[in-house]
Amino acid sequence: MKKLLATALTAAMLGSMLVGAVSVQAEEAKNIPELTTEPLTITLWDIATEDPTKSIQEGAVQRFMADYPNITVNQVHQQNDNYKQQLIVAMSADECPDMYIHWGGGPMAEYYKSGHVNDITELFNTYDHPDFIDAAVAQASYDGMVLAIPFGGLSGCDVFYNKTIFEEVGVEVPQTIDELEAVCDKLIEAGYVPFSLANGSKWTGSMYFMYLVARHSGNDEFNAAYTQEGSFTSPAFIYAGEKIQEWVNKGYFNEGFNSLVTDNGEDRALLYDNTCAMMLHGSWQARSIKTDSEEWYDQNLGVFRFPEDAEAKEAGVPQNVEIGTAIGNGFSFNCWKEDGSVDQDKLNACYVLATQYYNDDTYNEQQMENNTTPSIKGFDKQPDEIMQTITDVFFNASNVQLWYDQYLPASVTEVHKDCMTELFGLSKTPQEIGEAHDAAMQAALAE
Repeated sequence: MKKLLATALTAAMLGSMLVGAVSVQAEEAKNIPELTTEPLTITLWDIATEDPTKSIQEGAVQRFMADYPNITVNQVHQQNDNYKQQLIVAMSADECPDMYIHWGGGPMAEYYKSGHVNDITELFNTYDHPDFIDAAVAQASYDGMVLAIPFGGLSGCDVFYNKTIFEEVGVEVPQTIDELEAVCDKLIEAGYVPFSLANGSKWTGSMYFMYLVARHSGNDEFNAAYTQEGSFTSPAFIYAGEKIQEWVNKGYFNEGFNSLVTDNGEDRALLYDNTCAMMLHGSWQARSIKTDSEEWYDQNLGVFRFPEDAEAKEAGVPQNVEIGTAIGNGFSFNCWKEDGSVDQDKLNACYVLATQYYNDDTYNEQQMENNTTPSIKGFDKQPDEIMQTITDVFFNASNVQLWYDQYLPASVTEVHKDCMTELFGLSKTPQEIGEAHDAAMQAALAE
């Protein structure tokens, strides 16, 4: 429902608002707000705890402060897994940072409803910003308003695999889920674990669940369950849950997967030591793998899109719905005075930092160099085969389904993540998982 509204908003905005917008890449005659010359401090929260992302984002802040020496940006790096909860706690205590990252979707709407997001539609209409792709503007918008500035780049979801192992075992890249299962069985026979999974983070297991739902039903069943006109116990959700538990029982995942944490790179490590042959994960893993070992990246890494559901395809279900985000991350702003009015000086400064420094030529070049594609038109050509495949999958999608743990309301997100632990851990059935989602969604809609 919100996705349709955001899509309609995008079409209207791109027709009327963006016509006069100048790309931030053009250095001449920028139209940006005039910033205050008085001392000003901005508190910024992000999740850039590791290089190269940490250095890239710190560089954007340093360039901004060099140009505006009267403005100090206190940049606080938070761990990804705890970030959402820390942000909610800060909002509840009225200590929300002035500028903070998020992933759009339901949580962004909730942050706005709680009074911790400035409506930046007027700024976006009036001043320069990058020529973001349509889907990025849509995911940064809610209920007719622009609420965030994209900056993190496109993040798809793909299957990374060890080409050396595939060649040794004599298997090809699978095109269908049936073929994927045949590959997994041959890998097990050869002594390899098919998939590396660190599901202690919970949202990592969700990637399998989301793709199986999408391949079985496109977007239809999720959209219906989201509004509760349908249910999370509909056939696609039950199919996804049963398939995952079948794969767990067949040994398709590494031992102890529910206790491993992806932020520590524990899933990647199982690829490097040849324990596991594949890993379904976000496209940012290409950057992490190349950073860990460019030699391993060049010699061993391959990537393919999640295989198709042949039976669903035969029934007319679209098979090019992909999982991920066009917004990457977005910056929203929480700039208010004590009397509740907008702190326009601070808001202007945050807008300039987000649009002109987190999205300038230096930032975007560094993003590209480190295997991240800016969500800006004209960045669809990639430096190597891995990133070109990831980008092609994303740009050929009929739709991009935002990660469930980012799209769902925050209260439902927590239920969803817990359910992924229980689903993969075989402690609850797919029917029970679906019923838990329905109950949480009904409670959220009633608020």
